[in-house]
Amino acid sequence: MLNYLWGFMIVIGILYAAFTGNLPAVTNAALDSSKEAVTLCITMLGVMSLWVGLMRVAENCGIIRGAAQFLNPLLRFMFPRIPKNHKANEYISTNIIANVFGLGWAATPAGLKAMEAMGELNHHSKVASREMCTFLILNVSSFQLIPVNMIAYRSQYGSANPAAILGPAMIATFISTLAGIIFAKIMSCLPDNSGRTYKKKGGNL
Repeated sequence: MLNYLWGFMIVIGILYAAFTGNLPAVTNAALDSSKEAVTLCITMLGVMSLWVGLMRVAENCGIIRGAAQFLNPLLRFMFPRIPKNHKANEYISTNIIANVFGLGWAATPAGLKAMEAMGELNHHSKVASREMCTFLILNVSSFQLIPVNMIAYRSQYGSANPAAILGPAMIATFISTLAGIIFAKIMSCLPDNSGRTYKKKGGNL
């Protein structure tokens, strides 16, 4: 649907430019935007390569594993129905840590793995479980200690102080994450009409 929407907008824009005599301006804008897009991609590639590399070093050094253990109380609080030693917990922890450091792209693979693992617990149902919805809320609200992507964008477009957003970003994402946690816990108190249970050895969860 989005492909049709974007295609329609592009066609309408070109036709309007042609009828108003601004077609050369549209062509120039398209070329300039393409150049900026390539430059921005190169900048982001360098920034993300640096931070993803640091995450890999931290993972190999056991820092990620230690941070994941530190997050266990939060995971138990937010995802009580996920078995304690299930692989979903590790993926969720990695995703949260990557998001805290502003590595949205690096967090995506772990997030997909977490959803896949929770999908197995959800018996591959087409209806998302509470845990999957809670994880999505945490992922979207995502407290960020260092908004790497935003700093890179600001640097690319000539900001005098790209890191000036650190304080406001931390406050805004802390509030959004707190609101997401409160909302998720309120929703978890409502009756679950799905009728599904998570199975584990010795009974149901």
